[in-house]
Amino acid sequence: MKQIAKDILTALFMGLLLPGSLLNVTVKLLDIRAAETLPQETAPETVPETVPETVALTMYFRSPEGTVTPMDMDTYLVGVVLGEMPTSFEPEALKAQAVAARTYTQKAKETGGKHGDGSVCTSSNCCQAYVSESDYLLRGGTEEALEKVRRAVAATSGYVLTYGGALIEATYFSCSGGSTEDAAAVWGADFPYLRAVDSPGEEDAPHDTDTVTFTPQAFQNALGRTLSGAPGTWFGEVTYTDGGGVDTMVISGEVYSGTQLRGLLSLRSTAFTVAATDTQITVTTHGYGHRVGMSQYGADAMAVTGSSYAEILEHYYPGTELVRLES
Repeated sequence: MKQIAKDILTALFMGLLLPGSLLNVTVKLLDIRAAETLPQETAPETVPETVPETVALTMYFRSPEGTVTPMDMDTYLVGVVLGEMPTSFEPEALKAQAVAARTYTQKAKETGGKHGDGSVCTSSNCCQAYVSESDYLLRGGTEEALEKVRRAVAATSGYVLTYGGALIEATYFSCSGGSTEDAAAVWGADFPYLRAVDSPGEEDAPHDTDTVTFTPQAFQNALGRTLSGAPGTWFGEVTYTDGGGVDTMVISGEVYSGTQLRGLLSLRSTAFTVAATDTQITVTTHGYGHRVGMSQYGADAMAVTGSSYAEILEHYYPGTELVRLES
């Protein structure tokens, strides 16, 4: 303050010599002193990105050779998501896939699973597909896409789905053709959270609609029967499930289930129609897989429209609860 007063007196003296300049000089001096005494602005602090807390769980990995070894759950799940779902899918769809796969793996560990020892193999026809990070990169995958999957798994670390306090049967498949299916219609076992639900937005899925053709002889060979009359007369009454799949179909007087025909004819799903001429039988399928549980392409369609992974899981597994396991 003494220095400021001294500067003002000097300015007054100079003002006598230079009339009209006193006010400007005084204001400039005050501005300079004020600037020196005011706290300087500092750059805003950068807030580090929050890293989700990892829940350390162990699973049992069965190699294609049959060797069973313990593996960190989240490390394993990165490989499952890489094997089961396109990395181009939305992050929320990848998260939903991670939770479903974690639930399946944890349930296998606790109940023995398909192999009886709690292990999970790498076959999608048996357990879950799996692609290691190194194999993914060797096949042309990118580090950016790999990191996207790692983040999806880390963001859901420890989360599983339960119903009535127990881990659910977290089944999933590629695409539904517009609706999922009741578990009872496919496997004969009823689960309250595996019901037929609408699954819109899958029209661009690679196997939303497929067509397979048979000669009349090839069709008979597939059924293991000799059918009489013209092919157009072979097909009788058809009943359908709540999910739009074939429940039963009468062929030359014999009743077949939709799941039977899917296996005999190697169809992509039980949602199919048949058209026959004297020279060709055409079967058109909608969807790919057993159509029970979560549709992967449906999950991505929901994520594109803004649904969170929790909302996706609630839609495909109605009535379930998302809970976090402890290490």
